[in-house]
Amino acid sequence: MKKYLLILPLLFLGFKGFSQAVVPRYQGQESFQKAEFPGGEEAFKKEFLKMVYSYIDMALYAVQGEVTFIFNIDPKGKIDKVDILPKFKNNEMFIDDMKYALKKVKNKWKPAVRNGVPIDSKFIMKINFEHNLYDVN
Repeated sequence: MKKYLLILPLLFLGFKGFSQAVVPRYQGQESFQKAEFPGGEEAFKKEFLKMVYSYIDMALYAVQGEVTFIFNIDPKGKIDKVDILPKFKNNEMFIDDMKYALKKVKNKWKPAVRNGVPIDSKFIMKINFEHNLYDVN
């Protein structure tokens, strides 16, 4: 009888380990607002391309066709971590020059906000380069 009394509590503890855990759900509603540039995305593209053609000699690069710019907007509204696709000849120098042009854009971004807290976010911009001309997509 003593043997059964010792085994019985162990059985209940063993089943407790296999039971499903109850995870409390978030009761409030999650809010998210994406990063914004004063005047909108088109205003940013226009200002960025103005800086590119003002400060960078595009003849140094063999850039033809659509180029995708992917960059991070930090919680302070500054641009960092720039990447450019597709990869091409002199890619590192081109990225450095594009970072320089991005720094010359005067207005800062309003950062993305999740639940009232500024967060990092990504922005993707496509530009079509054709023989000293550009087309904003």
